[in-house]
Amino acid sequence: MRHPEAHRSHRIGWLRAAVLGANDGIVSTASLIVGVAAAETSRSAVLLTGVAGLVAGAMSMAAGEYVSVSSQSDTEKADLARERQELAESPSREHAELAEIYVQRGLEPALAAQVATGLMARDALGAHAREELGITEEMAARPVQAAFASAGTFAAGAVLPLLTVLAAPRPWLVWAASGASLLFLAVLGGLAAHIGGAPTGKAVGRVTFWGALAMGLTAGVGALFGAAV
Repeated sequence: MRHPEAHRSHRIGWLRAAVLGANDGIVSTASLIVGVAAAETSRSAVLLTGVAGLVAGAMSMAAGEYVSVSSQSDTEKADLARERQELAESPSREHAELAEIYVQRGLEPALAAQVATGLMARDALGAHAREELGITEEMAARPVQAAFASAGTFAAGAVLPLLTVLAAPRPWLVWAASGASLLFLAVLGGLAAHIGGAPTGKAVGRVTFWGALAMGLTAGVGALFGAAV
């Protein structure tokens, strides 16, 4: 009886994008808030800065993801077009290339040739895209989806420090925003590690360390320039 195995590698793509977007949203917005609050500005100025950071960051993430993933998509399309042409012009050579891939993976030449024949009879371009180019339907570049996902996760992360600004008393705003944001980062790191099946402690320590460093530096800049002005 075959037992199902719970692999989690299929989650890497969306998990990476979601964690990256939410982490950036928390760290960048919280750092802005802490830096401006450390300069002894009013609550309204701190809130305005945070909202502006949320909008600017979400749009920046969306644009960056769209451009980078579009470049990947263009490359994939060019590779597929080239492969389609090669299959039309020299199917025997492409068959030999596919068979050689399976030989290198451990199959006997005769069996590798038989597998290549069967796969090419069913979907020649798909077989070569998957085995030769590493392009699959699940991992194909989707620029619009990537842009919306990055913007959405960034905004979701950025909202959390903003809620702290609304709830915390002004004299405690720097410490409240810093502490709450580190807590949010710890939860995010732990959740991402749990979903991905990775060690939780290491992930939590990693995200909280870099978040604390970012907020500490911006708080120092805010206090320094706030006093100077």
